[in-house]
Amino acid sequence: MLTLGVSLSIRARKRLADFGAPHHMASFPGGSEMADGFSIPGAMTAIGIAAPGGPEALVPERRPVPMPGEGEVLIKVAAAGVNRPDVLQRQGKYPPPPGASDIPGLEVAGTIVAAGGGADLLVGQKVCALLAGGGYAEYAVAPAGQCLPVPDGYDLAEAAALPETLFTVWTNMFERAYVAGGDTVLVHGGTSGIGTMAISLCRLFNIRIIVTCGSAEKCAQAREWGADHAIDYKTQDYVAEVKRITGGQGVQAVLDMVGGDYVPRNLECLAEDGRHVSIAVLGGAKASVFIPAIMQRRLTITGSTLRARSVGFKSLVADELIRNVWPFVGEGRLRPAMDRRFALADAAQAHARMDAGAHFGKIVLTV
Repeated sequence: MLTLGVSLSIRARKRLADFGAPHHMASFPGGSEMADGFSIPGAMTAIGIAAPGGPEALVPERRPVPMPGEGEVLIKVAAAGVNRPDVLQRQGKYPPPPGASDIPGLEVAGTIVAAGGGADLLVGQKVCALLAGGGYAEYAVAPAGQCLPVPDGYDLAEAAALPETLFTVWTNMFERAYVAGGDTVLVHGGTSGIGTMAISLCRLFNIRIIVTCGSAEKCAQAREWGADHAIDYKTQDYVAEVKRITGGQGVQAVLDMVGGDYVPRNLECLAEDGRHVSIAVLGGAKASVFIPAIMQRRLTITGSTLRARSVGFKSLVADELIRNVWPFVGEGRLRPAMDRRFALADAAQAHARMDAGAHFGKIVLTV
């Protein structure tokens, strides 16, 4: 479980410096530091939201390059991941938390080119980072504790596709639902970024995973990626299928992004002492459940959101990932399922693809 430890700046500096970050500095206006050879402009291209609406609401615009504060770093972005919360923000349904950039984008990969106090040793390091916003841009600021080192030879576009889904799946499936080797889990949206990351982690940690998908083709893609079973929810009753697959025992955990009337059906899929974790409500924000069944079978219903959590919490999660997951990244055994790459200026096209729902894995913007 996550526990408090040494200060975030010290921990982050050690974590990334251990991966060989260059330490050659030159002064940078504003009290931060810059690695020798980096030239930072005053303005950058970023993707703004002209007004809530469809993909066409995303428009390139010029913005000032943000400056890192205490414990923060400035990343020259090579790629930014596209996620469902970005779509909701574009539609006006998911505003950024207080203090976060209004530029969409929750994950990036690139090179640290400047740093605020306490993070100067990280300048020059290639990292991927979890953000509260600001990723669809040529430069982005991230808390040092939310940065993870990109191993040599690891594609930066792939690295940019890791943080959001990896932090989400780890905190909800492993920390909140505390799944372990030998368990069986049910995950909806098997070909989404979340679903494909869950499949990858289950494969690495000896967990059997059942996913649901919206077509036979997507089910085949999920099985090819590593899912043990894939259920076409449009033609099959997933509750009946889960019971059949598990011999009537049910699964130890459900990771749900649908909500609504899926929740009571998900509870039917759980084994005794099973855990249900909600991470989104794409199918509805309200559900009706039969409380006596929860009591009799000792079920747990929980959930979480990630974007508004504190820097301290996210930094502790990053430490968990470094210890438990990053060795697989370094060995090349954990790579995200990649759908398509679009240029930053074509963010509207990237969102149109996500809206269409035909993608498999992660959509990425390249800079």
